Amino acid sequence: MAAEMKDHSARRGKIDVREASAVDAAAIAGIYNQGIEDRIATFETEPRSEAAIRDWLKSERPAIVVVENNGPPVAFALASSYRDRPCYSGIYEFSVYTRRDKRGFGYGRMAMDRLIETARDNGAWKLVSRIFPENTSSRALCAALGFREVGTYERHGKLNGQWRDTVIVEKLIDEENRQADG
Repeated sequence: MAAEMKDHSARRGKIDVREASAVDAAAIAGIYNQGIEDRIATFETEPRSEAAIRDWLKSERPAIVVVENNGPPVAFALASSYRDRPCYSGIYEFSVYTRRDKRGFGYGRMAMDRLIETARDNGAWKLVSRIFPENTSSRALCAALGFREVGTYERHGKLNGQWRDTVIVEKLIDEENRQADG
């Protein structure tokens, strides 16, 4: 990933990583819709409206964070409950998206760093996700953040009429606390 990272730090300006709010809905929708169009990051096929994103922000999601660089958000990461059963209450499923023209600048990593911190503060002990095998940027980001690939779901879903596999990633985010307790 480091080799792919574009060096534009002198042009970055003021970067803010924070919890998302309703004012971010349009930017988040735009970023997410690019991910939908690219067909490399989600099984979703229908664009999301600003109103739909506002509903996300009102929901009981554990966390949605955005990264700003002198303007509207350029990246976001979100965590949602993995399953409804109480035994899974400390596991969050995550996604991260970066605006197409801002990919490779480290904004996705910044969003994930904050999401991991927020999830841990909210009592999570593990983050999981599924990534299309050809989404090498997301896989590299996850590896750089200490996620491990634990397997592949074959023919996990159809996208544009084609079966797609997904790579399963996970990270124990309370590892420091667990080692201290041991």
